[in-house]
Amino acid sequence: MILSPFEWTIAKRYMLPGRGEAFIAMVAGISLVAVMLGVAALVIVMSVMNGFRAELLDKIVGLNGHAVIQAYGGRMDDWQNVLEDVRKTPGVTSASPLIEQPLLGSYEGRVEAVLVRGSTRDSINELKEKKLLGNLGLLQPGANRVAIGSRLAQNMGIRIGDVITIINPQGRTTPFGTVPREIGYEVAAIFEIGIYDYDNAYVVMPIEDAQTLMLMGNTIGMIEVMTEDPDTVGETLAPLGQKLAGRAVVNDWKTINASLFEALAVERVAMFVVLSIIVLVAVFNILSSLIMLVRAKTRDIAIMRTMGATRRSILKIFVTAGFLIGALGTGAGLLLGFVALEFRQSAVRLVELLTGQELWDPSIRFLSELPARTDPAEVMIITGMALVLSFLATLYPALKAASTDPVQVLRYE
Repeated sequence: MILSPFEWTIAKRYMLPGRGEAFIAMVAGISLVAVMLGVAALVIVMSVMNGFRAELLDKIVGLNGHAVIQAYGGRMDDWQNVLEDVRKTPGVTSASPLIEQPLLGSYEGRVEAVLVRGSTRDSINELKEKKLLGNLGLLQPGANRVAIGSRLAQNMGIRIGDVITIINPQGRTTPFGTVPREIGYEVAAIFEIGIYDYDNAYVVMPIEDAQTLMLMGNTIGMIEVMTEDPDTVGETLAPLGQKLAGRAVVNDWKTINASLFEALAVERVAMFVVLSIIVLVAVFNILSSLIMLVRAKTRDIAIMRTMGATRRSILKIFVTAGFLIGALGTGAGLLLGFVALEFRQSAVRLVELLTGQELWDPSIRFLSELPARTDPAEVMIITGMALVLSFLATLYPALKAASTDPVQVLRYE
């Protein structure tokens, strides 16, 4: 919509009402601020929700793979053949044997439930980016060394070089009953995945040591699988699942964490709908301010019509005046949203400092920090929605102004 110099001059004049129209200017300002806050809230919340999903997926998949093949009964005897079949499956990038078993850990009288994870050398090396202290290279078969999560180390008071005792209830049988198997392991490294449940329980050791601890011989518990595309992991491993039917079950990350990711998806849609109402309310403010402006300028409109202004010109003037309020509010909202996302963690810490309350408890939120990941497509949708609603809000008052009859208005002037 191209405006002539005359139309643009009048539109700018109506966007900045004079002294006698201060109330109209205040309503227009409130409309701009409301659009700004609504757009900013949408950008912030949707980015945080995307960040939650992306961070959880990265951390969960980074530790557990895109899928696991678990044997019935928890023990896979012919795992070498199964592993070879998995690696030959189209779309599979890597596969490695794995043992994972919940046991007990003890240190200086303190006992915690732990999740012992027996991994290959390559899988242990992938933890290097998550390492906080120590040396993962010391985790060698037969060395009786382990790496533990940061929260577990904190809860039990363990430091590098201390010895943690792992207790396996399935010990040796004696005339007096079963004696639990207890083996001490030196803590060689402390890591932090960033997910509370993992950092609070995981004890990582070479797979050979895990087989010895759990009396598994040469068997394993499962096979960890990585694929080219995590979103199509089900289709990639479907033929393998049919081949292993009756011997093992294939569980992908979607199945293992179904409740968590489904809850995030539902909450994401709900938050978008609720926060969109804020933008809708702001748009109604634009509508009301334009209606008041049209009523205040009825005489001016009639004079412009008698001077040769067309209905189309009047329509364009008021549509432009109202649409610019929405456009300026949208732009300011995007800027405010991006600034808030940039300093989100500092804002959380500031509020915690002022209130004395821990707003971001990792034991509840799963992640140690507030995540955010902005999706350009969603930002474009939010921007388009705000602009379209702003435009629609201008149509009624603009049409009302364009339909003004100068004869009726100026009859008694």
